[in-house]
Formats: sequence, structure tokens, C-alpha cells
Amino acid sequence: MTLEHRDLLAVGRVRKAFGIKGEIIVAPMTDFPDRFRKLENAYIGRSSADARPVSLDHVSVEPRGVRVKLAGIDSRNEAEKIVGLLVFVDSARRVQLEKGRYFIHDLIGLTVIDQKGNSIGTLKNVLKLPAQDVYLVERNGREIMLPAVKEFVTSVDVDGGTISVRLIDGMLDEQ
Repeated sequence: MTLEHRDLLAVGRVRKAFGIKGEIIVAPMTDFPDRFRKLENAYIGRSSADARPVSLDHVSVEPRGVRVKLAGIDSRNEAEKIVGLLVFVDSARRVQLEKGRYFIHDLIGLTVIDQKGNSIGTLKNVLKLPAQDVYLVERNGREIMLPAVKEFVTSVDVDGGTISVRLIDGMLDEQ
């Protein structure tokens, strides 16, 4: 199987080199940073298409991020060369979420519909804000922000490709 056909999920980004022995600090892109403790192998690259396999010699989950020692990266100079790259895992290693929780990459691209079944637009991004997540929906060339809370989001059907929402008056008014 070639890497182009491999189903990889980004779980972190290399933020900086750490120390002089080739360790790196990875900023987790997951609600489950402890998942790194179980990783022995991963992939690293700018995208899933150019990601190459790597072995993890050591992992330590810390407040500043996840400290990782990759096999073959043995100096600070080598570690600095991979700063900014993404860390990927096979989709088979994805964390199993509880019912009603979804991976952001599974939601992006879904059609957002109102309670009457009318298309509102396409989900383009999920903003992680302090109070709650916010869905960024593209509608006719403009962006609409919908709070990702049960008062507005009534159901999510990833397999069916839709997110059903309850709108309030004025939410879609053109400005």
C-alpha cells in the first residue's frame, strides 16, 4: 500500500526542538494527548500524502505538549528540521468516541440543513472557543457562525452527510 492511499489522521504538529539529543515537543491536535503514550509508530510530514513512517523511542505527556524522541533523530539540528511537520497515525488507531461526539475531520464538508430540510450551507470549519465549539458554515459565499450546542444542533448524520440545526430568527439575515 502506498502512502497516497493510506488513511492517515493528523494527531499533532511538531512545535519545537527540545534539548540537544533530538527530542521534539508536539502540540496535540486531539482531545486525548495520552494516546501518544501508546504509540510506537507514526508518520510525519507536511501532509498525509508525503508522510513517512517513524518509530517513537520515548514519549512523555507534559503540560507544554508531548515530548517525543523519534528513532534516527539524534541531534537538535535534526529535530529543528522537522519543526512544523504534522504527526499522523493510521485511521485504525483512531480513538473510539462516545456517542454524540465526532472527529472534526468527519464533520467538515457535511451539508447543514434546517428543521424543514432546507440546505443552509456546507460546514467549512469548527472553531474551538472557550465557551463552546462554533460551526463555521459557508452559505452563498458568506460565512455563518453556529454555536455547536444541543439548542442549535439537533442531529448529526456523518454517514448521511448532514447536520440538522434549529435556527432562531435573524440568524441567516443578510447584512
